[in-house]
Amino acid sequence: MISLPLALLALLIGYGLGSIPFGLLLTKAAGLGDVRAIGSGNIGATNVLRTGRKDIAAATLLLDALKGTAAVLIMSRFSLEAGALAGFAAFLGHIFPAWLKFKGGKGVATFLGCLFGFAWPAGLAFMAIWLATAFLSKYSSLSALVASALSPVVLWLLGLPGHADLLAVMAAILWVKHRENIARLRAGTEGRIGQKK
Repeated sequence: MISLPLALLALLIGYGLGSIPFGLLLTKAAGLGDVRAIGSGNIGATNVLRTGRKDIAAATLLLDALKGTAAVLIMSRFSLEAGALAGFAAFLGHIFPAWLKFKGGKGVATFLGCLFGFAWPAGLAFMAIWLATAFLSKYSSLSALVASALSPVVLWLLGLPGHADLLAVMAAILWVKHRENIARLRAGTEGRIGQKK
């Protein structure tokens, strides 16, 4: 069982890394203004893409994922439990960053980054499920929802039941953050991939 000091360290490092608002920082550095003022108001890669800068959106996606992976790998040097806790904290930090009044992104990229930190085959499985769902449905949000829902099962099959349980909690939070997308999917008004608004 993880000690209290190590758990607190994992939470601190994880949240600190996760709460770095790369989408906001990169768009401001590129002279694109405040990304929170456009589209959904989120700081994630999907909303950054609405600036028209695919390179900045790709960088945001990569960095938001890497902060989850970094948190897991740094603390996994101490124990697997510490790594898992740090990943969870990074995920929460991205969604609820204290520096932005707890209004961050929806967590998909950081969720994926944590998965790669937990077990890289699970990260690849997430990407494969996302791509397959996107190919069939043309909905980015649905692809993320399906992939996140199946990811705990993948971790369980890989022999990581503790991580699977934690990831199930993360998936539930991700689904709550996508409640507006879910409502639009049910109403048939959700935008499809590549669809011009």
